[in-house]
Amino acid sequence: MKNLKVLALGASLILSSATSFATEKPMVMLYKSPTCGCCSEWAKHMEENGFKVMNHDVQNVTRYKDRAGVPANARSCHTAMIGDYAIEGHVPAEDVIRLLTEKPEGVKGLAVPGMPMGSPGMEYGDRKDDYQTFSYTKDGHKSVFASH
Repeated sequence: MKNLKVLALGASLILSSATSFATEKPMVMLYKSPTCGCCSEWAKHMEENGFKVMNHDVQNVTRYKDRAGVPANARSCHTAMIGDYAIEGHVPAEDVIRLLTEKPEGVKGLAVPGMPMGSPGMEYGDRKDDYQTFSYTKDGHKSVFASH
């Protein structure tokens, strides 16, 4: 009977660890201008969806966009790194979670070009513009990843 209790406790601990690992999300390294409020709001959106965000206020965000290979026509106000992926602009957390789950071959990152009203961090009043999240590859090829 004692061995059965020990075995049950061990199985419970293993299951608990596996569940915890599956629900933990990787750190988001956010590079933004120190004065950009919408970037801070996007960080809150990510935190509300289970991500931990480390803010880096930088004077030259372009350097990080260049380093991440974000295509010029896909750029926005901030750049975030999650593991090997770049997340450009106001990408919804659900799209990031899908990227991290599916890991599509050849995709280097996601981008929401510009700053569409109603996207995470850009919520002002009732206005919500339609927008798309794009995936992009190392060579800069963009594809629609999600429509909102």
